[in-house]
Amino acid sequence: VQLQASGGGLVQAGESLRLACAATGFALGYYHIGWFRQAPGTEREGVSCFSVSGSTIYYVDSVKGRFTISRDDAKNTVYLQMNDLKPEDTAVYYCAAHRYHCSRRTENYRYWGQGTLVTVSS
Repeated sequence: VQLQASGGGLVQAGESLRLACAATGFALGYYHIGWFRQAPGTEREGVSCFSVSGSTIYYVDSVKGRFTISRDDAKNTVYLQMNDLKPEDTAVYYCAAHRYHCSRRTENYRYWGQGTLVTVSS
């Protein structure tokens, strides 16, 4: 049972990336999937979350209008489309699975991916 985050890289400001969070050993559709990020010297913050039903989705204010979260059940993968990237988006991005609800806090997420680094140059 694991989550695999991928898709990070080095881009220039204004460019786009799509992160993927693929699950093996369990069905993502039964979990609420959160994306978090952590920049050096900061706490891990919730970026977005996709609920089991798809009806409860949040975005942290700093990414609203630029990031879009989605789920592909056939691929057992949740995506984070990141457009118009800014240098302040630079961080390691993690995905995590919560059994009961979408939470902006890291506590009680059952499974975590290993993180993928996003670097945005100005």
